[in-house]
Amino acid sequence: MAPAFVMLNYVTISWVANRGWRRECGRMILKFLRMFGWVLGTGVAACFGGEWPEFRGAAGDGHADGAVLPLHWSANSNVVWKVTIPGQAWSSPVVSGGRIYLTTAVAEAGNAPSLRVMALEAKSGKMVWDKEVLTPAKAVGMHGKNTHASPTPILRSGKLYVHFGHYGTACLDLDGKVLWRNESLAYPPVHGTGGSPILVGNRLIFTCDGASDPFVAALDADNGKLAWRFERKSGADRKFSFCTPTVIQLDGKPVVITPGSGVVNALDPETGRELWQVTYGNGYSVVPKPLFGNGLLYVATGFDRPSLLAIKPGGLGDTTSSNVVWTVTKGVPNTPSLVLHGKEIYMVSDGGIASCLDALTGAVHWSERVGGNYSSSIVAAGDRIYFQNEEGVATVVRVGKTFEKLATNDLGERTLASYAADDRALLIRTSEHLWRIEESAAAQ
Repeated sequence: MAPAFVMLNYVTISWVANRGWRRECGRMILKFLRMFGWVLGTGVAACFGGEWPEFRGAAGDGHADGAVLPLHWSANSNVVWKVTIPGQAWSSPVVSGGRIYLTTAVAEAGNAPSLRVMALEAKSGKMVWDKEVLTPAKAVGMHGKNTHASPTPILRSGKLYVHFGHYGTACLDLDGKVLWRNESLAYPPVHGTGGSPILVGNRLIFTCDGASDPFVAALDADNGKLAWRFERKSGADRKFSFCTPTVIQLDGKPVVITPGSGVVNALDPETGRELWQVTYGNGYSVVPKPLFGNGLLYVATGFDRPSLLAIKPGGLGDTTSSNVVWTVTKGVPNTPSLVLHGKEIYMVSDGGIASCLDALTGAVHWSERVGGNYSSSIVAAGDRIYFQNEEGVATVVRVGKTFEKLATNDLGERTLASYAADDRALLIRTSEHLWRIEESAAAQ
């Protein structure tokens, strides 16, 4: 049950979260509540429905804070609509104001891809506009699981920020007009790019961890100019990684948590100054987005042997020896991001082992094979955890310290993109389509 504080302030939270520019305050409330392991009740959570403005949702942590999401579906049932999306991309859709926005890369034979953004009507799937944003001179080689449009956009204050890694970054208005572009941050990518940006105040922040000289960059969100550049120092043999940063509140101030190969750095979002760091040897190709709650930071360390670290944030300099509270190595993912639900962590390994851990100690409550290979990140909604494998099969389990599978749903189409939510609907991007999956209220 949600704390009395949350229930008593339902009206206040609803008012804050649904009034234009006040949505940012609503997001901060969500992050504050989860920081202390509080889980929102259904009534409170519903006020945030219809907004999925960035990778991993409104609070950037994989929680779909809205009405109950569908439990059962297939390629022929509970499909409100299915539309063909041109090109190839594994970016997730974002949702606001009755529209869905997503990126794609449309390649013609022998040519570099056309990097595009499109807007669709959320209720019908009808295309509203389709805009070419960047036209690279040439394409780089890709890993078989990557695309030229894998980072997820960000919606904020009537603007859409899109990021294509080493190809460049742009800002559009919601009618598709390009407001600025920045194509100046070249670096040598390995397997392409994958990490999504985050927006902290007026700083659009993303990682640039390529084959050499890895760095973290921040652009001025108003004009796209470089605000700062942090040169990441790492002892890892392989420098490339693909992680989306996380912002936390520490001592009343925002701190950007940005994992890379061999190290996680904590940065001042305004200046890029390093505050502290924790190292983890040769871990590389780091993908899962960090989590924060219960006073702890949870960071996965990447290939070749992934670990999950629980870190007490804060301090100065290298805090590895003093601030790592516990470490787990069994069943830790290389790719899918995890979910923190109160005092439990849910995760799935790339090979299909799902686990529930005690978030305070790392003790394993359960570990079960759910089938298939996994790249998509987990979503939590109410008392359910949603997993989706690369073959398009979703497994839904109940939140709890014992394993209880509720449903298995097969779309029959490959997907590596992560879920997005829109009110009662799941938005699922597959290799060829975008699907809106929704059950009637009676069925739920």
